[in-house]
This record gives sequence, C-alpha cells and structure tokens, in this order.
Amino acid sequence: MAELSPRLITRVTTDDFNPGVELERLEALPGGAVASFTGLVRNDGGLDALRLEHYPAMTLAQIEQIAQQACARWPLIGATVIHRFGTLPVGARIVFVGTASSHRAAALEACAFLIDWLKVSAPFWKQEIRRDGSRSWVEAQGGDDERAAEWINRSKPDQI
Repeated sequence: MAELSPRLITRVTTDDFNPGVELERLEALPGGAVASFTGLVRNDGGLDALRLEHYPAMTLAQIEQIAQQACARWPLIGATVIHRFGTLPVGARIVFVGTASSHRAAALEACAFLIDWLKVSAPFWKQEIRRDGSRSWVEAQGGDDERAAEWINRSKPDQI
C-alpha cells in the first residue's frame, strides 16, 4: 500500500474564508479525525479593527515551511492554513488551521503546533485601530514564544 502524501493547502489573502467549506475538504479525505482552529479579531476594549501587513513572498514561504514541518512530524493526510491580511473589523476571521489524520491525537497536536508556530514565526505586523482614532502596533507576547518553544522540547511522536 502506497503512503499517502498530505494534501497541503496554504493561502495568504485579503479574502474571507468559510471554515465550513475548509472542514468539508478535510473531512472528505480518507482519515478518521479532523481538528481545526479559527482565529477572530478580538473585541478588546475600544478596538475597531486590526490591520495586518506582511511581505508576501516571505510570509507565504514561512507558512508553507511551518505546514511542511507539521506534515513531517505527524501522520497527516491533509492540512490547511489560511491567514488574512489587510484591515479586518472586530469579529472578522483572521486565521484558519485545519488538520486531518487517521488518529485524533495527531490531528489535535498538529493543529496546536501550527497555530502556536504561526503566532511567533509568520511575518505579520499587526496594528490596532481604536474607535477613538488612535493606532498602536501590537508587540509580541512572551507567552506565545514559550508555547512555541515547548514544541522544540517535545520529541517527534513515534506512533499516534
């Protein structure tokens, strides 16, 4: 029996996405488990929108590299990573990560790995736009770095 190569989709776009459609794609693969994460613009006191800027070639290449690492580390049969940029209002979808595997643990762990690493290594610059017209750049959170670093110390799963 030939080993299935993971079906990997990565997109960086201004367009909104439909998590249901993305999940249906992953559920159509011959696996037994699908895990996902959808990130939204938070309604943090006075926030009107979040502006995400990026360097297109570098951003997509980095996201593809992170996704390929997940596919190499876990027995995935599919993975989807979509990240938006531009000015997004409160409540808008920013990011979608979905993983499919024959095993629940692999799908869940790969999904968590992807979102943790995207948070710290995908080259986006985020600016908060407040209702009063003020703007401020979002600083990196130390906790995000710590979560991503935890994956370095975990060994590659032998069998999940």
